[in-house]
Amino acid sequence: MYYKHLVKYLLMLTLLVGIAASTSNEEKASAFSNQVIQIGAVGDDVIELQARLQYLGFYHGKIDGVFGWGTYWALRNFQSEFGMPIDGLAGAATKQKLVNASKYDKALVKKNVDQGKSFTYYGGTPKEQQVKNDQPKQQQTAQKQASPSKPSAVNMPNGYSQNDIQLMANAVYGEARGEPYVGQVAVAAVILNRVNSPSFPNTISGVIFEPRAFTAVADGQIWLTPNETAKKAVIDAINGWDPTGNAIYYFNPNTATSAWIWSRPQVKQIGKHIFCM
Repeated sequence: MYYKHLVKYLLMLTLLVGIAASTSNEEKASAFSNQVIQIGAVGDDVIELQARLQYLGFYHGKIDGVFGWGTYWALRNFQSEFGMPIDGLAGAATKQKLVNASKYDKALVKKNVDQGKSFTYYGGTPKEQQVKNDQPKQQQTAQKQASPSKPSAVNMPNGYSQNDIQLMANAVYGEARGEPYVGQVAVAAVILNRVNSPSFPNTISGVIFEPRAFTAVADGQIWLTPNETAKKAVIDAINGWDPTGNAIYYFNPNTATSAWIWSRPQVKQIGKHIFCM
């Protein structure tokens, strides 16, 4: 009798191990291919990469399966925050870290991408709301045609006007022209982070000219003519590169006179500036 129970137990154990192994293999097979994903790549691997980065809050663009600059900088920011080599390449280690840190609903993502929708679930819209808003593409088009549309900007990255870009370049040049390039991008990123924060004005000019916000405004260096490096730093920040990790303040510890700024949670130091929340 004892042996019968033992044999039965071993058979059940073998079956459970087989099911677990099968499930593990299925999950592994559904997560990326073996290729290194890099800028210029297209296809299902890029869709999964964008979806996982968006799930974690690093990618805010459209999930379209095209590895452009927005995906590149989102990936670099992910690698930076997770303590990995920052190269903008999704190799085996980076992909495994993404799989461990995020979830990927392949069927839902592919369905929306295939229907040509502006996919938003992984950007924060609850899945239930995404399903509720699940309408045929023709119906969405008809609704857009029936409602008046706002005039769209021309040659303005991500909706920012040429005046916005010029003003940001002035601020970056006035605040950080002696900093390394990544430090100039970081200052531009702080400006954008403030625009997106409910604690600050929601326009570029409002943020930059907020009283006592930037030293360059107070001492007039905001009106110096920016160089091409400052302008390029602004464009990189607008396209998604945020070396600061979403910081909304920064200061130079060698010249700061405010005790309050030292009380802010510090994120990292880039060049001479400490970036904080």
